Amino acid sequence: MTGVIDLPKVRAVLGVCQPSELERPRRAAVALVLATRDDALSALLVRRSEREGDPWSGHMALPGGHEHTTDRDLLQTAKRETLEEVGLDLEGAELLGRLDDLSPLRSSAMSVRPFVFWVAEPPELTTSPEVAETLWVSLADLASDRLRATREVEIATTRVSVPAFVIGERVVWGMTFHLLERFLAQILRAP
Repeated sequence: MTGVIDLPKVRAVLGVCQPSELERPRRAAVALVLATRDDALSALLVRRSEREGDPWSGHMALPGGHEHTTDRDLLQTAKRETLEEVGLDLEGAELLGRLDDLSPLRSSAMSVRPFVFWVAEPPELTTSPEVAETLWVSLADLASDRLRATREVEIATTRVSVPAFVIGERVVWGMTFHLLERFLAQILRAP
């Protein structure tokens, strides 16, 4: 993918998009948090802690999680989970828009709603025990071919080759890869 990815373009594209929704019995939300880091528009990724019984244990992801019955809506879910996982309060952040709902490969009974936020002054992040690491990644780097690769991963005891972003030793694949890829394509397709 090539082209310019800057904040005005992201605002313009997400300001007019009509994202699709999936109706599933279980719902979750994630936050695609954007900020300027090292003079580049960047996205916040987290590496989930290793936990027995967690199908996403150790995976690279976006902050987020399951909807609670006390959440007003999925936007609140994304904000609550981001605050809980990385200590980032999105109440003062600019909501740029949302993306098409996704369904994880491992759970067709679940839908995940991605919300995109802009944080002008990202604070120091404070991770919960659920998060092993946080990482800011340049959108330009993600859009370039240099981070794209194919990697073997294990899904339900079967090894399969999947498309991925490889950032040092970190491999971003699955739903997070597809979400980021769709987002980048949507922004880069716009004039």
